Amino acid sequence: MAQVMEFKLPDLGEGLTEAEIVRWLVAVGDVVAIDQPVVEVETAKAMVEVPCPYGGVVTARFGEEGTELPVGAPLITVAVGAQVLPGDTAAPVEGAAGSADAPRPLIGYGSDDSRPARRRRVRPVTAAVSAPIAPAVPVAPAAPAAPAAPAAPVAPAVPVAPVAAAGPVPVISPLVRKLARDGGIDLRGLAGSGPEGLIMRADVEAALAALRAPAAPVAAAIAPVAVQGERVPLKGVRGAVADKLSRSRREIPDATCWVDADATELMAARAAMNAVGGPKISVLALLARICTAALAKYPELNSTVDLAANEIVRLPSVNLGFAAQTERGLMVPVVRDAHAMNSEALSAEFARLTELARGGKLSPADLTGGTFTLNNYGVFGVDGSTPIINHPEAAMLGVGRIMAKPWVHRGELAVRQVVQLSLTFDHRVCDGGTAGGFLRYVADCVESPAVLLRSL
Repeated sequence: MAQVMEFKLPDLGEGLTEAEIVRWLVAVGDVVAIDQPVVEVETAKAMVEVPCPYGGVVTARFGEEGTELPVGAPLITVAVGAQVLPGDTAAPVEGAAGSADAPRPLIGYGSDDSRPARRRRVRPVTAAVSAPIAPAVPVAPAAPAAPAAPAAPVAPAVPVAPVAAAGPVPVISPLVRKLARDGGIDLRGLAGSGPEGLIMRADVEAALAALRAPAAPVAAAIAPVAVQGERVPLKGVRGAVADKLSRSRREIPDATCWVDADATELMAARAAMNAVGGPKISVLALLARICTAALAKYPELNSTVDLAANEIVRLPSVNLGFAAQTERGLMVPVVRDAHAMNSEALSAEFARLTELARGGKLSPADLTGGTFTLNNYGVFGVDGSTPIINHPEAAMLGVGRIMAKPWVHRGELAVRQVVQLSLTFDHRVCDGGTAGGFLRYVADCVESPAVLLRSL
């Protein structure tokens, strides 16, 4: 007899508590192998394929594509030891009872011996019944409304019951809470249709449907109701960015200083590097190389503040984050040990991470652990900005567009390639003198790349 195993959404690391189902990779009735990816989910940090630790027949899936599930919620059930249809000549199902591939715990994102499996249809397994993905819950019928007087307001079609302002709201599922929060529904005003008044998902959906329903005609004496605008849930990448930036503003007393620099010599140096053949060097890589040299001179800015210990922690390595705009929103991939790379290696790593970001293939590890961020907002055609620090870092260097401007060069007015540099820093880790020294050193290297050579 087949044994039915339930596979729950695992902890994907980096403090993530939920994920959205993007695409199912298996269907009910398919045969899966141990460690075979069964679903693609999107977290606040990356797209991840989730492998199943059991081999057998898929008997149920929980959640439609687009549904957001909390960590620990059921994903699928698998019948281990189910029999394959007689017409199928494939090998027995991995993970069958007594085999060497018996169910084992999920480790990481899959083992080294994971093997692809074919989809195979099987006999219905009597030991397990597929659970419906979204069971319908009956909603308590609304009391019939009395004929409305000409000036009476329209009553909502959703049953409501007054709930005391104090005390817990009868909701168990975090998905129900999130659904209500995203839709602007006050759970204290709903009457639950579940046991002992428990508020179910169907109750919230009914309330949302009532909000979206067109209003019935009312008497001319009633004042017009304000139209509710479009609601866009703060979730996924957008929600993660909102949380991080809000925390940065709450916790970090930041300040910004800026300076214009003549980048003509830097651009000429880059052109000379790229003229000799070999991999091309990007402007971002040259700026990154300048940043790592500046952080070696001013290590206060490569640090973080430990509020619990009331200490400033100066970090030994430079893990350089850089802002990358993608279709999924703003991402900040991290180049690890950037201080140990030359311009060519930095160019290659920037290109690799940017391609992964635009393809939605960055892992959570690629987006965490940064110690300093370089933000090239000049690609948007703007000159300057006062960037928000990427918490828990202590500083961010912003770079505007490089463009031809009048500039006094060697005592004469000339047209030069000018760029605005801005540094936003945590005023707890240093004072303005340190921040100004860092920014001035960066500007000097931009204006005369030979300054950088002297520090190597």
